[in-house]
Amino acid sequence: MKLIPALVLGLFSGYASASGFQLIEQSASGLGNAYAGSAASAENASTIFYNPAGMTKLKGTNFSGGVTLVKPSFKFQNEGSSTGSLTGNGGDGGELGVIPNFYFSKELTKELFFGVGFGAPFGLMTEYDSPWAGAAHSIKFDIKTYNINPSIAWKVNEQVSLGFGVNWQKFEAEYTRLGGVGTVVGGPLNGVPMNLIKSTMNLSDTAWGWNAGALFTLSEATKVGFSYRSAIKYELTGDVALGATNPAAAAAAAGVAANGGASNLKADLKLPDTYIISATQKLSDQWELLGDVSWTRWSTIPKLDVYRTSGAANGQLAQSMDTDFRDTWRVALGANYQYNSEWKFRYGIAYDQTPVKGAATRLASLPDNNRLWLSFGTQYKPSKDSAIDVGVAYLYVKDGKSNNDLSAGYPDRGSLNGTYKDSAWILGAQYSLAF
Repeated sequence: MKLIPALVLGLFSGYASASGFQLIEQSASGLGNAYAGSAASAENASTIFYNPAGMTKLKGTNFSGGVTLVKPSFKFQNEGSSTGSLTGNGGDGGELGVIPNFYFSKELTKELFFGVGFGAPFGLMTEYDSPWAGAAHSIKFDIKTYNINPSIAWKVNEQVSLGFGVNWQKFEAEYTRLGGVGTVVGGPLNGVPMNLIKSTMNLSDTAWGWNAGALFTLSEATKVGFSYRSAIKYELTGDVALGATNPAAAAAAAGVAANGGASNLKADLKLPDTYIISATQKLSDQWELLGDVSWTRWSTIPKLDVYRTSGAANGQLAQSMDTDFRDTWRVALGANYQYNSEWKFRYGIAYDQTPVKGAATRLASLPDNNRLWLSFGTQYKPSKDSAIDVGVAYLYVKDGKSNNDLSAGYPDRGSLNGTYKDSAWILGAQYSLAF
């Protein structure tokens, strides 16, 4: 187990599919149900993430591991943007993402259980083609998180189980954009057209959080689960590098080397906490219904201010992203059909609110909107103690208007006006084994 973090952490690459930049795809087994019943189903060791109390339903030693592929699409249609000489729709800003997950649980006694999980609870990737009218707003925005989640569970009695976990999490962000639509005055880039300057910021930090849950077995047919994942506060540090996209043209325009060097940065970020209530109800030997309601406190990110911590501009604001996020709800319903002892079929639908309030705060780096999940999955059990799950989901995302005006700041980055047409496909596979 000590080797697993070193081997897999470099693989985690998160791409938002839930609202905002949250990733609920921490197992493929729940994908076919659109993650309905996530805190109550406890089918395999992935319950460690959704509700650690669910480990009490897993006898012996359990392993579950899988991978989810996410292919979002962010297509912008320019409708009168004010971005100077910057033009173009940027192609498709969505990128294929790979999200692996690993879980291990162990029954220590009849009442006490231990487990550990590895996943990526938050992630985002948008990258636009050149030319692009919004290049002064964003060219590339890449967020990754790595989460290690040791957990314990206590079976109080046959009806009540409790669980608790701690989370070590690493956050990394890369943000690239053009300087703007005006001209730099002063400094080593004096006189260089800002549309020839590229700014690349890198920020990272590690922090701790926690999660807890309770599982109530009301009858052989009915389970209800409650789960909470805490907010995690980061004190991000990093650097920003400035340079010319076309050094020869920049030098010709300004008579300088067009290399702005680098300076250090810092920023405070508080990722949101989430509450989940779930239920599963068996209707017969073949049919089972699942439900899920979750609430995420996205208002912990009203904006993100990044400050310089070195050089002549020490203490000055280097970047501000006015997200103005709101808190959100997600509702999911699912059904399972047990065809026979080997095959199970899953169905799911979900409605997921966006934290973006409207056109004025719909950022090019996060062109998010409300979405509808349509999911299907299947489970095959080659033996009594093993299972293979495959799930697929299509996310229909409402068209999002953008009227994001940054022209009041310095340097001048213009106003991005238009419509985003977004959607996503998700495909996941999971293998689970009990021994």
